[in-house]
Amino acid sequence: MKLKKFVAVAAGLTMAMSLAACGGGGAGSTDTSSSADTSASSSGGSDSAGGLIGVAMPTQTSSRWIADGNAVKKGLEDLGYTVDLEYANDDIPTQQQQVDQMITKGAKALIIAAIDGTTLTGQLQTAADKGIPIISYDRLIRNSENVDFYVTFDNYKVGVQQATSLLVGLGILNKDGSKGSAKGPFNIELFAGSLDDNNAYFFFNGAMDTLKPYLDDGTLVVKSGQTDIKQVNILRWQQETAQKRMEDLLTSTYNDGSKVQGVLSPYDGLSRGIIQALMNAGYPKTISDGFPIVTGQDAEIESVKLIADDVQFSTIFKDTRLLANEAVKVAQAYLEGKTPEANDTKTYDNGKKVVPSYLLESVIIYKDNIQKELVDSGYWTADEVASGVAKG
Repeated sequence: MKLKKFVAVAAGLTMAMSLAACGGGGAGSTDTSSSADTSASSSGGSDSAGGLIGVAMPTQTSSRWIADGNAVKKGLEDLGYTVDLEYANDDIPTQQQQVDQMITKGAKALIIAAIDGTTLTGQLQTAADKGIPIISYDRLIRNSENVDFYVTFDNYKVGVQQATSLLVGLGILNKDGSKGSAKGPFNIELFAGSLDDNNAYFFFNGAMDTLKPYLDDGTLVVKSGQTDIKQVNILRWQQETAQKRMEDLLTSTYNDGSKVQGVLSPYDGLSRGIIQALMNAGYPKTISDGFPIVTGQDAEIESVKLIADDVQFSTIFKDTRLLANEAVKVAQAYLEGKTPEANDTKTYDNGKKVVPSYLLESVIIYKDNIQKELVDSGYWTADEVASGVAKG
């Protein structure tokens, strides 16, 4: 079954004079379930031949995490394991309790995408004492020696790709990497992810290293002066927080008739909040008409539609089908007494140890390669791209 068939998202955004902010762990998410109702467990016990594996995901307010959770669950069940899949709705105590319960139920392995990578130390120690391997999923769990393996994408490269797409959108670079004809200066603003997510630093550092030469020579100007990750981060990757920050920037920095021409956004949910703020401020409706260049990440269907509609310029496609498959392979290796394959044993230091990792590759998505990269690969259908809504 195709991964996207697991994705359950609210109705897509309506594009006219405004956008309805939805999905992606941010504003407008309509998930009203309580933390007690977020379980997607297939069983409470370990009655299959393979035993029970706990899968802890951070939130159901992002179509991406729903897709990840269901893909991991299906992959494990296809191998004969029983799966306890839980979503914590971005509530740290809920995730702690869910992991505790997985251990109590007798989980043989844990796959965890942490809300805050520093808050599960106690749970991981309990798991280690019971010989339960811990696989950190996409977000590195920090400050614990009891993280056995990390599966993710090359997150520094993701940041490089985000910045590169911003430069392409502004005409400073061509898509083949050659120098473009645009000279600038261009007013841009920077956004970063949540500081409790280790990935946010990799994304931001990759982007800033790429943009630095153009900032240094004046081709790019951050008119607000806010260039430090501590100034530009968005807690919990919340869409509504990104929208509010963009609104504040427009009010405080662009009240003199100047315009923002580009925005580095590290995630599609933030991008939609930023776009909403720009739309509300009266910016043109499309890039062709002068709408600012806005980047993104995760190829969420709502943002893919915006790219197809010439509103958002780009996103980064991290094929979560591949990530889920890698997590399944690692879990199976541990439970069979084998050593999982790592392709990076130097980069990801969690503060207590360098965690062996498997890094996957990502792809920049522009309007002209949606068909090739997302539709032809079966990640989304043409109808889903046209509607901005994933079919169940």
